[in-house]
Amino acid sequence: MQLKSFLPVILLICLNTKVEAQNKTDYTLLKTFPVTGNGGWDYIAVNDHTIYVSHSTQVQILDANSGDSIGIIPNTTGVHGIAFDNELKRGFTSNGRLNTVTVFDLKTNAIITQIPTGDNPDAIMFEPFTKTIITNNGKGKSLTFIDPLTNKVVHTVDLGGRPEEAVSDHKGKLFVNLEDKNEIAVVDLKKFEVIHHWTLAPGEGPSGLAIDNQTNRLFSTCSDSKTLVVMDDTNGNIVAKLPIGAGVDGVAFDKNKKMIFTPNGEDGTISAYYEKSGNDFV
Repeated sequence: MQLKSFLPVILLICLNTKVEAQNKTDYTLLKTFPVTGNGGWDYIAVNDHTIYVSHSTQVQILDANSGDSIGIIPNTTGVHGIAFDNELKRGFTSNGRLNTVTVFDLKTNAIITQIPTGDNPDAIMFEPFTKTIITNNGKGKSLTFIDPLTNKVVHTVDLGGRPEEAVSDHKGKLFVNLEDKNEIAVVDLKKFEVIHHWTLAPGEGPSGLAIDNQTNRLFSTCSDSKTLVVMDDTNGNIVAKLPIGAGVDGVAFDKNKKMIFTPNGEDGTISAYYEKSGNDFV
């Protein structure tokens, strides 16, 4: 995921969704929080009523209720994402230009250590099956697995393509968007090896990836083709190809409301789909 330089504020959107016969939805802009400073932006993350904003060379921390600045994580040059291990009360940032992960204390924001990764770590996540922190290394075309207990790299998996984002089925499989291959790589988390490459065609330029573990559906936002590709995560079959806006660079899934959201950066819009079933989207 490329750093962006055109986002001056964070927008918090309050969603009231009523999926009725007419498919009515009601969206309200709840708050706008200004964020000071220069440089590009990428992911934001929310944890324990706190917003973490990747901002060029640092992570800015805001109170989710008031928007007040409550701290920073410095020296995270080229930061892309933030992940959390709440049991250990630690946060982790993927520093794309430093090829490191910064580990910090969630209570004090104090930096604990820096961990080397593959080349250009981008998206980052806590994976519950292995209880590891995983970075998607764009230029390295690999995954780095970090044990948050020891802060040591325990596995590296070669993907054969440039990863953008990964999601877990919580049962031993990891699914990874490969941006340059227009594929999803399936990783066996027991063997730490790639077991499938599934094509997203006609989808091109996959960036964001989300999962519904109840319906076994993957939601891949393909920016170049302006398409949300819905895939069966048990066999790689494509079950839907849905139009979205231009410049998409992520996706979110609300498992309670069964809503899928794509942020269309070039259009300045959000596309929203309701998952009526695993094969029906409106």
